[in-house]
Amino acid sequence: MSELADAVSGWNPAPETASDSLRRWPTDALAALLDQPPPAGDDLPPLWHWLFFLDHPRTDELGVDGHVASGHFLPPVPRRRRMFAGGRVELHRPLRIGTAVTRTTSVTDVVPKTGRSGPMLFVTERREIADANGLAVVEEQDIVYRQAPADAVPPKPPAPRPLGDDHVPEGRVGIVPDPPLLFRYSALTYNAHRIHHDETYAREVEGYPGLVVHGPLLALLLLEPARRAGRSADIAAFSFRLRRPAFAGTPVVVDTEPELTAGPVGGEPSVTGAVTWR
Repeated sequence: MSELADAVSGWNPAPETASDSLRRWPTDALAALLDQPPPAGDDLPPLWHWLFFLDHPRTDELGVDGHVASGHFLPPVPRRRRMFAGGRVELHRPLRIGTAVTRTTSVTDVVPKTGRSGPMLFVTERREIADANGLAVVEEQDIVYRQAPADAVPPKPPAPRPLGDDHVPEGRVGIVPDPPLLFRYSALTYNAHRIHHDETYAREVEGYPGLVVHGPLLALLLLEPARRAGRSADIAAFSFRLRRPAFAGTPVVVDTEPELTAGPVGGEPSVTGAVTWR
Protein backbone atom coordinates (compact mmCIF):
# COMPACT_ATOMS: atom_id res chain seq x y z
CA MET A 1 0.00 0.00 0.00
CA SER A 2 1.32 3.48 -0.88
CA GLU A 3 2.16 6.00 1.83
CA LEU A 4 -0.89 8.01 0.75
CA ALA A 5 -3.28 5.05 0.97
CA ASP A 6 -1.78 3.91 4.25
CA ALA A 7 -2.27 7.40 5.74
CA VAL A 8 -6.05 7.24 5.29
CA SER A 9 -6.54 3.64 6.33
CA GLY A 10 -9.43 3.73 8.81
CA TRP A 11 -10.13 7.43 8.23
CA ASN A 12 -13.91 7.90 8.39
CA PRO A 13 -15.00 11.37 9.56
CA ALA A 14 -18.49 11.67 11.00
CA PRO A 15 -21.10 13.79 9.15
CA GLU A 16 -21.48 17.44 10.16
CA THR A 17 -24.44 19.82 9.88
CA ALA A 18 -24.18 23.59 9.48
CA SER A 19 -26.74 26.41 9.18
CA ASP A 20 -26.76 29.60 7.14
CA SER A 21 -29.08 32.27 5.80
CA LEU A 22 -29.28 32.89 2.05
CA ARG A 23 -28.58 36.62 2.12
CA ARG A 24 -29.04 38.71 -1.03
CA TRP A 25 -25.74 40.59 -0.90
CA PRO A 26 -23.53 37.66 -2.04
CA THR A 27 -25.81 36.96 -4.99
CA ASP A 28 -25.80 40.61 -6.05
CA ALA A 29 -22.00 40.65 -5.69
CA LEU A 30 -21.55 37.58 -7.90
CA ALA A 31 -23.89 39.04 -10.52
CA ALA A 32 -21.81 42.24 -10.54
CA LEU A 33 -18.62 40.18 -10.90
CA LEU A 34 -20.15 38.60 -14.03
CA ASP A 35 -21.34 42.01 -15.36
CA GLN A 36 -24.94 40.85 -15.04
CA PRO A 37 -28.05 42.19 -13.26
CA PRO A 38 -28.95 40.53 -9.96
CA PRO A 39 -31.12 37.40 -10.15
CA ALA A 40 -34.76 38.21 -10.80
CA GLY A 41 -37.07 37.15 -8.00
CA ASP A 42 -35.98 35.16 -4.98
CA ASP A 43 -34.93 31.85 -6.55
CA LEU A 44 -31.24 31.13 -6.05
CA PRO A 45 -29.67 30.14 -9.42
CA PRO A 46 -28.15 26.64 -9.61
CA LEU A 47 -24.69 26.36 -7.97
CA TRP A 48 -25.00 29.78 -6.39
CA HIS A 49 -25.36 28.01 -3.04
CA TRP A 50 -21.55 27.88 -3.17
CA LEU A 51 -21.63 31.49 -1.95
CA PHE A 52 -22.85 30.28 1.44
CA PHE A 53 -21.69 27.99 4.26
CA LEU A 54 -18.24 29.55 3.93
CA ASP A 55 -15.59 28.58 6.46
CA HIS A 56 -13.40 31.28 7.99
CA PRO A 57 -10.32 29.61 9.49
CA ARG A 58 -7.77 31.66 11.37
CA THR A 59 -4.78 32.86 9.38
CA ASP A 60 -2.43 30.75 11.49
CA GLU A 61 -4.50 27.67 10.54
CA LEU A 62 -3.58 27.99 6.84
CA GLY A 63 -0.90 25.91 5.15
CA VAL A 64 1.81 27.18 2.81
CA ASP A 65 -0.60 26.77 -0.13
CA GLY A 66 -3.15 29.13 1.44
CA HIS A 67 -5.63 26.32 2.06
CA VAL A 68 -6.57 25.34 5.59
CA ALA A 69 -3.86 23.03 6.96
CA SER A 70 -6.18 20.65 8.80
CA GLY A 71 -9.91 20.11 9.00
CA HIS A 72 -12.64 17.61 9.74
CA PHE A 73 -13.03 16.49 6.11
CA LEU A 74 -9.36 16.83 5.08
CA PRO A 75 -7.65 13.43 4.90
CA PRO A 76 -4.49 12.99 7.02
CA VAL A 77 -2.21 12.88 3.98
CA PRO A 78 1.43 13.92 4.56
CA ARG A 79 2.56 16.87 2.39
CA ARG A 80 -0.99 17.18 1.07
CA ARG A 81 -1.83 18.97 -2.17
CA ARG A 82 -5.49 19.49 -3.00
CA MET A 83 -7.44 20.03 -6.23
CA PHE A 84 -11.14 20.14 -7.06
CA ALA A 85 -11.86 17.29 -9.51
CA GLY A 86 -15.60 17.46 -10.29
CA GLY A 87 -19.05 16.80 -8.93
CA ARG A 88 -22.72 16.09 -9.41
CA VAL A 89 -25.75 18.13 -8.32
CA GLU A 90 -29.42 17.15 -7.96
CA LEU A 91 -31.80 20.13 -7.86
CA HIS A 92 -35.10 19.05 -6.31
CA ARG A 93 -36.37 22.64 -6.25
CA PRO A 94 -34.87 26.13 -6.05
CA LEU A 95 -33.51 27.47 -2.80
CA ARG A 96 -34.98 30.87 -1.95
CA ILE A 97 -33.00 34.01 -1.18
CA GLY A 98 -33.83 35.26 2.30
CA THR A 99 -34.48 31.84 3.83
CA ALA A 100 -32.62 29.82 6.46
CA VAL A 101 -31.03 26.57 5.31
CA THR A 102 -29.04 23.67 6.74
CA ARG A 103 -26.34 21.58 5.09
CA THR A 104 -25.27 18.10 6.14
CA THR A 105 -21.88 17.00 4.82
CA SER A 106 -20.48 13.49 4.86
CA VAL A 107 -17.66 11.57 3.20
CA THR A 108 -19.09 8.80 1.01
CA ASP A 109 -16.01 7.49 -0.81
CA VAL A 110 -12.23 7.39 -0.34
CA VAL A 111 -10.40 5.79 -3.29
CA PRO A 112 -6.60 5.59 -3.67
CA LYS A 113 -5.44 5.53 -7.31
CA THR A 114 -2.22 5.84 -9.25
CA GLY A 115 -1.95 8.28 -12.13
CA ARG A 116 0.74 9.78 -14.35
CA SER A 117 1.84 12.02 -11.49
CA GLY A 118 1.94 9.16 -8.99
CA PRO A 119 -0.35 8.11 -6.12
CA MET A 120 -3.59 10.05 -5.75
CA LEU A 121 -6.52 9.94 -3.37
CA PHE A 122 -10.07 10.73 -4.51
CA VAL A 123 -12.44 11.81 -1.73
CA THR A 124 -16.15 12.28 -2.41
CA GLU A 125 -18.12 14.61 -0.13
CA ARG A 126 -21.92 14.48 -0.17
CA ARG A 127 -23.81 17.64 0.82
CA GLU A 128 -27.55 17.72 1.43
CA ILE A 129 -29.08 21.20 1.67
CA ALA A 130 -32.56 21.64 3.13
CA ASP A 131 -34.88 24.49 4.08
CA ALA A 132 -38.14 24.59 6.01
CA ASN A 133 -39.82 22.62 3.23
CA GLY A 134 -37.32 19.78 3.25
CA LEU A 135 -34.47 18.61 1.02
CA ALA A 136 -33.74 20.97 -1.90
CA VAL A 137 -30.22 20.23 -3.20
CA VAL A 138 -28.04 17.11 -3.10
CA GLU A 139 -24.47 17.60 -4.21
CA GLU A 140 -21.39 15.40 -4.47
CA GLN A 141 -17.94 16.92 -4.82
CA ASP A 142 -14.85 14.94 -5.83
CA ILE A 143 -11.59 16.20 -4.38
CA VAL A 144 -8.24 14.76 -5.47
CA TYR A 145 -5.24 14.79 -3.15
CA ARG A 146 -1.61 14.26 -4.09
CA GLN A 147 1.62 14.40 -2.12
CA ALA A 148 4.43 16.85 -2.58
CA PRO A 149 7.82 15.13 -2.95
CA ALA A 150 9.59 14.62 0.36
CA ASP A 151 12.46 16.83 -0.88
CA ALA A 152 10.23 19.53 -2.41
CA VAL A 153 11.60 23.05 -2.01
CA PRO A 154 9.29 25.10 0.23
CA PRO A 155 7.87 28.31 -1.27
CA LYS A 156 9.97 31.40 -0.86
CA PRO A 157 8.67 34.21 1.36
CA PRO A 158 7.20 37.12 -0.60
CA ALA A 159 9.73 39.62 0.72
CA PRO A 160 12.61 39.81 3.23
CA ARG A 161 11.43 39.62 6.82
CA PRO A 162 13.09 41.93 9.36
CA LEU A 163 12.23 39.64 12.29
CA GLY A 164 13.85 36.35 13.13
CA ASP A 165 10.61 34.43 12.53
CA ASP A 166 7.20 34.86 10.94
CA HIS A 167 5.41 36.00 14.08
CA VAL A 168 4.53 39.21 15.84
CA PRO A 169 6.63 39.68 19.00
CA GLU A 170 5.05 38.21 22.10
CA GLY A 171 2.71 40.57 23.88
CA ARG A 172 2.26 42.84 20.86
CA VAL A 173 -0.79 43.31 18.65
CA GLY A 174 -0.04 42.92 14.97
CA ILE A 175 -0.20 40.86 11.80
CA VAL A 176 2.15 39.16 9.38
CA PRO A 177 0.64 40.26 6.05
CA ASP A 178 1.44 37.39 3.71
CA PRO A 179 -0.30 36.98 0.31
CA PRO A 180 -3.10 34.70 1.63
CA LEU A 181 -3.98 37.22 4.36
CA LEU A 182 -4.11 40.11 1.88
CA PHE A 183 -6.16 38.04 -0.58
CA ARG A 184 -8.66 37.10 2.12
CA TYR A 185 -9.08 40.73 3.21
CA SER A 186 -9.58 41.74 -0.44
CA ALA A 187 -12.25 39.06 -0.82
CA LEU A 188 -13.91 39.94 2.48
CA THR A 189 -14.22 43.59 1.44
CA TYR A 190 -14.83 42.86 -2.28
CA ASN A 191 -11.74 44.90 -3.13
CA ALA A 192 -10.20 44.06 -6.52
CA HIS A 193 -7.35 46.63 -6.39
CA ARG A 194 -4.50 44.65 -7.92
CA ILE A 195 -1.73 46.11 -5.75
CA HIS A 196 -3.06 43.90 -2.94
CA HIS A 197 -3.21 40.53 -4.73
CA ASP A 198 -1.29 40.70 -8.04
CA GLU A 199 2.42 40.94 -7.25
CA THR A 200 3.49 41.24 -10.91
CA TYR A 201 1.16 44.20 -11.37
CA ALA A 202 2.23 45.79 -8.08
CA ARG A 203 5.91 45.56 -9.02
CA GLU A 204 5.96 46.11 -12.77
CA VAL A 205 3.11 48.59 -13.24
CA GLU A 206 2.89 50.61 -10.04
CA GLY A 207 6.53 50.23 -8.96
CA TYR A 208 6.05 48.81 -5.48
CA PRO A 209 8.56 46.32 -4.05
CA GLY A 210 5.76 43.82 -3.38
CA LEU A 211 2.11 43.43 -2.48
CA VAL A 212 0.72 46.42 -0.59
CA VAL A 213 -1.16 46.05 2.70
CA HIS A 214 -4.63 47.60 2.55
CA GLY A 215 -4.86 51.02 4.19
CA PRO A 216 -8.19 50.22 5.88
CA LEU A 217 -6.66 47.05 7.34
CA LEU A 218 -3.85 49.13 8.87
CA ALA A 219 -6.36 51.57 10.33
CA LEU A 220 -8.46 48.73 11.75
CA LEU A 221 -5.33 47.27 13.33
CA LEU A 222 -4.81 50.46 15.34
CA LEU A 223 -8.04 49.79 17.23
CA GLU A 224 -7.30 46.14 17.95
CA PRO A 225 -5.61 46.77 21.35
CA ALA A 226 -8.76 48.56 22.55
CA ARG A 227 -11.10 45.90 21.13
CA ARG A 228 -9.13 43.04 22.67
CA ALA A 229 -9.15 44.85 26.02
CA GLY A 230 -12.94 45.17 25.85
CA ARG A 231 -12.88 48.95 25.41
CA SER A 232 -14.52 49.36 21.98
CA ALA A 233 -17.60 50.95 23.55
CA ASP A 234 -15.37 53.58 25.20
CA ILE A 235 -14.26 55.02 21.84
CA ALA A 236 -16.10 58.24 20.98
CA ALA A 237 -14.06 59.22 17.90
CA PHE A 238 -11.10 58.00 15.88
CA SER A 239 -8.88 59.58 13.23
CA PHE A 240 -5.94 58.17 11.31
CA ARG A 241 -3.33 59.11 8.72
CA LEU A 242 -1.56 56.69 6.39
CA ARG A 243 2.10 57.69 6.34
CA ARG A 244 3.83 55.13 4.10
CA PRO A 245 2.97 51.76 2.55
CA ALA A 246 3.39 48.45 4.32
CA PHE A 247 4.24 45.39 2.26
CA ALA A 248 3.63 41.66 2.34
CA GLY A 249 6.28 39.77 4.25
CA THR A 250 7.02 42.49 6.81
CA PRO A 251 5.20 42.13 10.15
CA VAL A 252 3.13 45.14 11.19
CA VAL A 253 2.80 45.78 14.94
CA VAL A 254 0.91 48.36 16.96
CA ASP A 255 2.42 50.80 19.45
CA THR A 256 0.16 52.75 21.79
CA GLU A 257 2.88 54.89 23.36
CA PRO A 258 3.96 57.63 22.98
CA GLU A 259 1.31 57.74 20.22
CA LEU A 260 -0.92 55.28 18.43
CA THR A 261 1.01 53.86 15.47
CA ALA A 262 1.42 50.67 13.43
CA GLY A 263 4.38 49.66 11.33
CA PRO A 264 7.45 47.43 11.20
CA VAL A 265 9.30 46.80 14.44
CA GLY A 266 11.96 49.47 14.82
CA GLY A 267 10.89 51.24 11.64
CA GLU A 268 8.88 54.27 10.65
CA PRO A 269 5.12 53.87 11.16
CA SER A 270 2.87 53.10 8.23
CA VAL A 271 -0.18 54.60 9.97
CA THR A 272 -0.78 56.89 12.93
CA GLY A 273 -4.02 57.46 14.74
CA ALA A 274 -5.76 59.22 17.60
CA VAL A 275 -8.63 58.06 19.79
CA THR A 276 -11.06 60.21 21.71
CA TRP A 277 -12.33 58.27 24.70
CA ARG A 278 -15.75 58.74 26.24
